[in-house]
Amino acid sequence: MYEQTPDVGAATERKALAINLDRTAYGAFAEIGAGQEVVRHFFKAGGASGTVAKSMSAYDMRVSDAIYGHPKRYVSRERLEQMLQHEYQLLVDRLAAERGAQTRFFAFADTVATTPHDGKGQGHSWIGLRFQEAPLTPPSEVLLHLRLWDKDAGRQQDALGIVGVNLIHAALNARTGVDAFLTALVDGVGAGRVEVEFVHFKGPAFGAFDNRAAALRLVRLGLTDAVLFGPEGVPEVPSEYLYKRNLLVARGTFRPVSLVNEDMLACALRNLPEAGQDVLPLFEMCIGSDPHPESELIDRIRLVATLRRPLLVTRHRGWYRLPAYFRMHTAGRITLVAGMNNLVDLFNPEHYTQLEGGVLESFGRLFKDGVQVMVYPMRGDQLRRLVADPVACKVCFPESYSITEDAVIAAADIQMRPTVAGLFQHLLNNGFFVPIAGADPVAMACQPRTLANRIRTGDAGWEKEVPAPVAVAIKSLKLWAD
Repeated sequence: MYEQTPDVGAATERKALAINLDRTAYGAFAEIGAGQEVVRHFFKAGGASGTVAKSMSAYDMRVSDAIYGHPKRYVSRERLEQMLQHEYQLLVDRLAAERGAQTRFFAFADTVATTPHDGKGQGHSWIGLRFQEAPLTPPSEVLLHLRLWDKDAGRQQDALGIVGVNLIHAALNARTGVDAFLTALVDGVGAGRVEVEFVHFKGPAFGAFDNRAAALRLVRLGLTDAVLFGPEGVPEVPSEYLYKRNLLVARGTFRPVSLVNEDMLACALRNLPEAGQDVLPLFEMCIGSDPHPESELIDRIRLVATLRRPLLVTRHRGWYRLPAYFRMHTAGRITLVAGMNNLVDLFNPEHYTQLEGGVLESFGRLFKDGVQVMVYPMRGDQLRRLVADPVACKVCFPESYSITEDAVIAAADIQMRPTVAGLFQHLLNNGFFVPIAGADPVAMACQPRTLANRIRTGDAGWEKEVPAPVAVAIKSLKLWAD
């Protein structure tokens, strides 16, 4: 059986004791499913009568349904919100008249599924807190979705207990900033045991917190590998949104989203079997080395949302990491969309120094389980500029490359350096790289890498290179304007 290290256990109990000794904090605990660990820390710390108004555990589904109603799924946001609403309102109804003027009421809840005995399935939990920041104030709320990475249920339950105490302590005492709050959640467990893949703040206690910025900070702080923004531009839970879907994923920086970004996804969708029926098309943006602040990243997310496209934000610079991430959520078909310029990234050995097998290992990981990369064509004049880049020439293209300016170069027609030509041809001949047909000539003429600078300098030509809703949003929001 797993045992806490003394320092972690002591730190958790100190936090629980501090809350127990705070005579203004008084609340209810409700834990259903496999997790029954959070309130235990408060009883163990001593002085729990000053904090715990009620502790409830419901393992049987029929029992919890009788209390909270019947949800579509038991370990879900819907169930968590049912629990928080019921327990908080019950607490206030029963105790507000007697002690409401001196008490910050709170309700903590979690609903948990740990890894079963056969080891099949991923442990995860919805966990949340509804609380008053001061007596007689409206309640605020924070909801989390956690992925539990320990191998056995006992360790997962232990980790959840620590995170639960951390959540209550941070919400009541450590709301000075998003980073401090988020890192406090995994104090004593670390992101290696508990991944925070979704967070949602609501209410006056979190007036300075932006949920989109908080989601991005989860990635930049290393608390998760990716966050997902739905078609409305608001954070969603990746493991639920991507569950069992066939995926078509186009990577980009989206500064801003351009006609070529949209055409890459639309063309690839048309080129798929049965015109991409039952396929979820989405954009993916890596911010692992992106130097821009969250405010600009949020602007990019808002612009993508004008096209009603979901956007996955990751820290996976290496393309080979993407299929492994998606495979955690779906057994469906995974297809990635790349431009000619992305071939430089895919074949650049400097990107794979951490892999023993280098480029070959990266392709082995990338194309595992039937993954394909669809390659968007490039105009001759743009390919000439790409070939002139020293890195691109060194990695991919021959030094003497005769290119017709007005030609459309497909993946099957491109010339590669002798050092990589054999590998590229093998991947092309065996259907790992798939040329995209039917690209829009107007979209192909775009220069997406210079768009932000051209907007900033007042070059009116940029409007012709972005979708109409994006142009309207850029002008109304005055984005990239000095």
